[in-house]
Amino acid sequence: YQPPRSNMNKPNNTAANANPSAAHPGKSLDELIHGQLAKMSGGMSPISLSLAYADWAMHLAASPERQLKLAQEAAKFSYQVFAASLAGKPHGAADGQTVVEKDSRFKDAGWGQWPFNTLKDSFKASEKWWGDATQVEGVSRHHQHMMSFFARQWMDALSPSNWAATNPEVLKKGQESMGQTWLKGFESYTRDMMAMRQASTEANPDSLAELDFAVGKDVAITPGKVVFRNHLIELIQFTPSTKTVFPEPLLIIPSCIMKYYILDLSPENSMVRYLVGKGHTVFIVSWRNPDATDRELGMQDYLQLGVVDAMAAVKTATGAERIHSLGYCLGGTFLSIIASALGRRAQLRKGPKGKAAMPHRRQEDHAAFDELPELASVTLLAAQTDFTEPGELGVFIDDDQLKTLREDMAQKGYLSGKQMAGSFQFLNSRDLIWSRNTRRYLLGQDEIGNDMMSWNADLTRLPERMHSEYLSSLFLNNALAAGHYRVAGMGVALMDIKAPMLVVGTVRDHVSPWRSVYKIHLTTDTHTTFILAAGGHNAGIISEPGHANRSYQMASVEKGHDWTEPDEWVAKAPLHEGSWWEAMHAWLAERSGKQVAAKAIPAKQALCNAPGDYVMVRYAD
Repeated sequence: YQPPRSNMNKPNNTAANANPSAAHPGKSLDELIHGQLAKMSGGMSPISLSLAYADWAMHLAASPERQLKLAQEAAKFSYQVFAASLAGKPHGAADGQTVVEKDSRFKDAGWGQWPFNTLKDSFKASEKWWGDATQVEGVSRHHQHMMSFFARQWMDALSPSNWAATNPEVLKKGQESMGQTWLKGFESYTRDMMAMRQASTEANPDSLAELDFAVGKDVAITPGKVVFRNHLIELIQFTPSTKTVFPEPLLIIPSCIMKYYILDLSPENSMVRYLVGKGHTVFIVSWRNPDATDRELGMQDYLQLGVVDAMAAVKTATGAERIHSLGYCLGGTFLSIIASALGRRAQLRKGPKGKAAMPHRRQEDHAAFDELPELASVTLLAAQTDFTEPGELGVFIDDDQLKTLREDMAQKGYLSGKQMAGSFQFLNSRDLIWSRNTRRYLLGQDEIGNDMMSWNADLTRLPERMHSEYLSSLFLNNALAAGHYRVAGMGVALMDIKAPMLVVGTVRDHVSPWRSVYKIHLTTDTHTTFILAAGGHNAGIISEPGHANRSYQMASVEKGHDWTEPDEWVAKAPLHEGSWWEAMHAWLAERSGKQVAAKAIPAKQALCNAPGDYVMVRYAD
């Protein structure tokens, strides 16, 4: 299995490679116009937005019965809010009952006093009404999703908690501090605006602000060595900290959308350090942060150079014939593809009498997989394999929006880290934008930085071709779950995964919704242990022992299992307090051999000390 590597060996710096549209002036004009229109709509395709609105508006216009119901709801909500205001009790509260406010924006006691209680109740009634109004029969599923999403975004922006004059907590704190909180908030706003302006005019990597938690000093400090390097990855082997270790090493494939040290933050919340301390020989992939010369690196390159080469290097370094594997987010998707291909190793080898089992395949494709170690287990953390329910990310994905994105990437050769960070921030704008702005600019509160926030500011890029192929084949066409995805010229199916699986989803995941992650039960037939952990896409995964307010549900099924719906699973799966990391370690240990004496990393294998060079590469965009 040898994907094209011409761009990796000798980058093509011609003008056509820098911008393929340069040779087609007419196409360049089209892309220029589309790009300017996209800037006016926040980077999204204005055509997609217009089609979604037109679909909804025309169906609503042609549904007088739905219009009447919405009008009745509006009248009912208005009356309820007015009545509650006159009665001096919260909207929706029965006599003698106390309503517990679940929305963190309205936790302050001042929201229970007039006129702020009326403002809050009016807003929440409007929020519910718009949620109902976007649901109109006949509107396409994607357009309905877009309308619902942007209605929530619009309402979040209009929340009375976002404005000084309508937020009782802001007014109270300002009065108590004699205006000092307002002054401090204005100073923070001014500094942030100046920093944004400077960042928009400077693209020199040397001008990047230092991270609050320095890589290799404050985070990513688990001792280890880089033992393998190719154009796309550095493979880090961590130094054993126990006298004995399990004989099967553990290879971790993090997402190439993120720096690997999300799993090796500060010592107290480093998953890597935890696993090493439990007797696992841990390897982790550190992805290269690509530049414009890498624009032609595709999905097949990431699978070969990032996963296959890493597995082969682990076998070379340890001599192990069996390894545990763990993939996080997109790294888990990559791992599931390769695990599917490995599940068909018998078909890749030569058949009886010297005849190839699959004669149309190249011999080198056979050899690449035959030389890899066997997978003792496959662990997927917040990783999607079925993309029919991608959650909020689905708002950004349709044919025209992918066209707009491709045109933008064609100008640079990559998807910038700022674009990715902005998209994820937009998905959770209530907490990451509006509530943050309220705390920082209206309440004058200082942000207390932590290692995860610092990691989140360490942006990464994705090559143009890889990102385009990823969105088109997986998100748009769901090729992996459908059995149409091809690796080394062969279609792979998740059903071919033979290794036992540990699959982890998180309750509040906006990137990989847990119900979507759970769908792996439909596409595989092997032992599967599913864990549903408290928290979000990152905070739910970084759930070290001793972390307050952590819990998880866990249940297993064996080969030949029946289907259990997600909600039914949640109702039945046992609830455990504490960190799911301990359950993961126990699960891995159960599928490992008897421990053996730990060995130091041979000096001849070490290229440099961890965290290596690739993780240090940063770009302004």
